[in-house]
Amino acid sequence: MTYSGSGTFSNGWLAFELGVLRRLKFASAALPFTGEPHLSLQLKRWKVRVAANDPMIWSFTKATALVENFADTLTENDLSIVLDDAYVPRDRTDNPALSKWFNESDTWWLDNVRFNAERLDSEYKRALALTVGMMVGDYALAFDKETRMLREPLSLSKVFQQLTRVLPSPYDNSLRNVSTNQDVRLFVAERQHTDLLFLRLPSPVLQSEQSRETLSAWREEWLRGGDDFWNGFQQQQAGKLGAPVQSKQQYLGFVEDLLKVASHIPIWAISHTENGFISSEELVETVGRIRKVDAIYTKDFSDLLGVRASIITAGKS
Repeated sequence: MTYSGSGTFSNGWLAFELGVLRRLKFASAALPFTGEPHLSLQLKRWKVRVAANDPMIWSFTKATALVENFADTLTENDLSIVLDDAYVPRDRTDNPALSKWFNESDTWWLDNVRFNAERLDSEYKRALALTVGMMVGDYALAFDKETRMLREPLSLSKVFQQLTRVLPSPYDNSLRNVSTNQDVRLFVAERQHTDLLFLRLPSPVLQSEQSRETLSAWREEWLRGGDDFWNGFQQQQAGKLGAPVQSKQQYLGFVEDLLKVASHIPIWAISHTENGFISSEELVETVGRIRKVDAIYTKDFSDLLGVRASIITAGKS
């Protein structure tokens, strides 16, 4: 894929991140690459003011629904609007790219739900509906030809209703939490009154290995209405952290560049996945050129995910 910043991690990974952050003192946090909003949600419940950003629309949408939103929920009337004639074919699909991912019936359902969600009367309700829609699509994609018989004999509309009930309830921590879809460098530069930068580093992707066949790719294409945006998106991301790279030196250069932009933020926590491309030692050396490293925390997920996680913390002297 043209961008790899938004990741999905296990609960064990989240527990590791939270365990490290408990050791730090901060009242506000900025996340340039939010990905799934689980960490942001927990920080919000810790009474932390959260600024959640991601260049991907799917992540921004989830953070809008679950982090920035503090009161809105989907009512029965809202569900009726979103699911209205969800299986009824129209003259043509708004998003033919969905057929790459889903069968004809699921394609029509997702296309109609995306169309219907725009009829809701608030930004947060639309984001909630689209968040549940992404959960439904992930559910459908969890089955292949060999396992499709294990799929519950429910319509996707019934699955949507069930998943709506398991969404986290809106939480008001009395602070102005925000979700943005900004350029990462611009987002970091604008966090002038933020205590903590939590930088979950995107997995390096070599230019020769780009692929759009990832779990998050269908979400992005669903929300953007097609797949013709990828080339333009890649051009926008070129030369920045999250873009495909030619070498580890280029990747580390992108990291160093972003950390220099973040020099005004007092505390850094940099989360890294060791997958054989960049070592923790190389990353520590890169961080150390800008700010003294305070601590390095590691967690072995080899048995579960085949990788090791590390978080590097650094504070202003």
